[in-house]
Amino acid sequence: MQHKTIHIAIVDDHTLFRQGLTSLLSEYPDIRVAFEAAHGNEMKERLGSAPPPDVVLMDINMPVMDGFESTQWLKQHHPDVKVLALSTFEDDKPIIKMLKNGAGGYLVKESRIADVVHAIRTIHEQGYFLNELISAKMLRSIQDNPTPGALQVQLSDNEITFLRHCCSELTYKEIASEMKLSPHTIDNYRQELFDRLAIKSRTGLVLFAIKNELYAP
Repeated sequence: MQHKTIHIAIVDDHTLFRQGLTSLLSEYPDIRVAFEAAHGNEMKERLGSAPPPDVVLMDINMPVMDGFESTQWLKQHHPDVKVLALSTFEDDKPIIKMLKNGAGGYLVKESRIADVVHAIRTIHEQGYFLNELISAKMLRSIQDNPTPGALQVQLSDNEITFLRHCCSELTYKEIASEMKLSPHTIDNYRQELFDRLAIKSRTGLVLFAIKNELYAP
């Protein structure tokens, strides 16, 4: 299948990782690495003298200007640039923070190059890359309802409040306290939403809330 050329940037403080990824991606004619940068400040300098890329592969942990701040800056100054977080993190908190700051998806650095290419193509075409944390059912719900607030599922006021709290740094126990509900009730809300939305993690709940404008990053 013929793909349109996708211009990307790789922002990561590990030189060997950047060079290795650039070399691997050079095997794919539809993907062109526009530039590399070791941190957000260097990315900003490169963007000052060149057209913005279509997709940025963004590390999270970097010196000078990390992935969180860099992603937020991109969304403010180049909102059309898609950000795909590449990280060694697998827990929810940094992923949620990247999504809240404007990233459209993430992959762990141990991913196969074919998976990275698929993610780049998908986020370029659709704006978001959904993986095992975010289901196809959820994607259909989002795509079929572009109008803010027009959810395919009926959510109670408490469920909407719970989803908004999920986008914070609060633990589930702290959310229960904030909502003046028992931890057992919060667990029921979480499981019910997992089942109804076919979502497997808190990260999926956060992206659902962001996409349906229940929470504004």
